[in-house]
Amino acid sequence: MKFGPVATAEAAGLISAHTVRAGDTVVKKGQAILPEVAERLLAEGVDRLIAARLERGDIGEDEAAAALAERLAGEGLRVDRPFTGRCNLFAETAGLLLVERPVIDAVNGIDEAITVATLPPFRSVVPGEMVATVKIIPYAVAGSLLERALAAAPAGPLRIAPYRRRRVGVVSTLLPGLKEATVAHTLRNLGRRLEPASAGIAAELRVPHEAAAVAEAVARLCEEERAEIVVVFGASAIADRRDVIPAGIALSGGTVEHLGMPVDPGNLLLVGARGAVPVIGAPGCARSPRENGFDWVLLRLLAGLAVTRADIVALGVGGLLMEIVSRPQPRAGGHSEADAESED
Repeated sequence: MKFGPVATAEAAGLISAHTVRAGDTVVKKGQAILPEVAERLLAEGVDRLIAARLERGDIGEDEAAAALAERLAGEGLRVDRPFTGRCNLFAETAGLLLVERPVIDAVNGIDEAITVATLPPFRSVVPGEMVATVKIIPYAVAGSLLERALAAAPAGPLRIAPYRRRRVGVVSTLLPGLKEATVAHTLRNLGRRLEPASAGIAAELRVPHEAAAVAEAVARLCEEERAEIVVVFGASAIADRRDVIPAGIALSGGTVEHLGMPVDPGNLLLVGARGAVPVIGAPGCARSPRENGFDWVLLRLLAGLAVTRADIVALGVGGLLMEIVSRPQPRAGGHSEADAESED
């Protein structure tokens, strides 16, 4: 593509690089200059303007953007009509956005003329929400560059993992110091977290804070209540793999995949399973409506995605979500054990 000043008398058929106004004549940026428009501009005293001329092998901005967007769009995504070199991708279903970051990085590395921007990976989205945009910077791109960008992207590196699990079972362990209002507040907040996935609490059991009681409750939720996910809210935070919650999961016939996560709030989260049913040992911060590491794990499981130890340890970069007002500067020391346990 050639770009630069041209005589208005020779501008017919070229693309105006900028909006030009002269008298009653307006040529918008990116618009093809018609012969009669060029004549009117000359009559108004505009003898030169900045224009772009496509060369052999060039692909227009809209065509190039649409081709790349179609290549990137996987399951659950809709490609909108391109305009001004931009083509947007929208979610067609509720779920989590999955992004193959190396692919997007590779496409963006082809040439400065080609750009792709997405929402963060694993972002929860709703139908109709824009999740990505392809923008061709100049008015056209060399066909060879577009071919390289398409070759760098296997079909569908962007897709939506729709929410699949709907029935959530809850175990709340009880100790004398735990108020009934705290349990009720916890359940309300969990219900709100489940709403985007059209999921709900299928059954809720309250048991003593003992491993045997936890084991019995987890087994019952999996076998009798047909829970697809089990969440255990402990009256006391999990401090060790040999503590009550992990011991109870193991006693039920389940396994503990990982204890702890590099997300704050959310450090004291446990991920395990009993058979095919994922089990989460919730951290104390999961009682709060504020975003924390529990949300990240819960949403992935609701979408039917595996959450492995490798997945969890990869959450550290970006895992510092907020400072906690109730324990000022906790990472500098000086906060109480009770404050830490209530939030982690």
